[in-house]
Amino acid sequence: MTDGETAPNFRLQPLAPGSISLRLYPHDLPAVEQLAVLRRQAALADAAGFDGVMVAEHHADFPGYLPNPVQLAGFLLDAMEGAWAAPCPLLLPMKPYALIVEDLAWLEAAYPGRVGAGFAAGALPVDFELAEVPFDEIVARFKAALPLTVAALRGADETPLGADRAVRRLGENPLPMAVGTQSVAAVQRAARHDLAVLYDSLQGAEVSKKLSDAYDEAGGTAAKIVIRRVWIGEPPTGEMAAQMEHYRSYAPDRAIANWGSGDQLIAGGTAAETAERLGAVLAASNCDTVNIRVHVKGLTPAQVDEQIDRYVDGLPLFREAVRAAAAVA
Repeated sequence: MTDGETAPNFRLQPLAPGSISLRLYPHDLPAVEQLAVLRRQAALADAAGFDGVMVAEHHADFPGYLPNPVQLAGFLLDAMEGAWAAPCPLLLPMKPYALIVEDLAWLEAAYPGRVGAGFAAGALPVDFELAEVPFDEIVARFKAALPLTVAALRGADETPLGADRAVRRLGENPLPMAVGTQSVAAVQRAARHDLAVLYDSLQGAEVSKKLSDAYDEAGGTAAKIVIRRVWIGEPPTGEMAAQMEHYRSYAPDRAIANWGSGDQLIAGGTAAETAERLGAVLAASNCDTVNIRVHVKGLTPAQVDEQIDRYVDGLPLFREAVRAAAAVA
């Protein structure tokens, strides 16, 4: 894209079915440079025509993550002309739900219509050690906080939080939300709360389909979101192998049990070939929405920048593939 070009006007709403978003991760750089590169890559994604970007949460300098994705989403929104940003997932048991709601509501007030959010229970003990939250309580805390958070972000909180004017405005402008799901019970819970579902990036298509079918049967109508590493051109196989070893070092057994064979990387020699393969995965998963990841541990910022730039011409092909998969789902 040349210096004189601007971001496309067409955008799907945050976390909307059919949307194509980019998942951003910080590179192994000093803090100031990490943020500068992330902002630049968000601007590249915006210019390429992605609907939005997502960032996730871990603490204690966990590789590839920053500790406050709501704050980071604000930094990225300021760098983009039209794309949305979603802290997704946020670790819901980390602090009282009201504080999470306040942060999100005021971010949405600053960038109306350009903020979404996703939630998960978490999996790394160190995150909760820092928050002084007992690790064996996180699942119960998540289940208790989720309905309260959802109601508040739809402007329906009955506590003093509901008097907050940014929260009140969500009654007419509810925040789009998703929840990380790895079980039938979890997708049924998402359907009850009318939430989009977000799947693990390494989850096999057959597992995703089982969960998506259960979501449909439970009356779910929001987006069914697949996260996938997608690469246009010769894939970085060495870096992917290192990434997989890193994942295995900390992922809980319940997550690994749902992983498919291999690294779930989708790659093709051209954008058209890559888009076709992504569409096939979506159709096989009974999913209608994709969050694309190009960042892999060990890649340079220039390599990631180049991949994002390939979507300037390639993204229309990906939209066609996503629409075709959604028609089958």
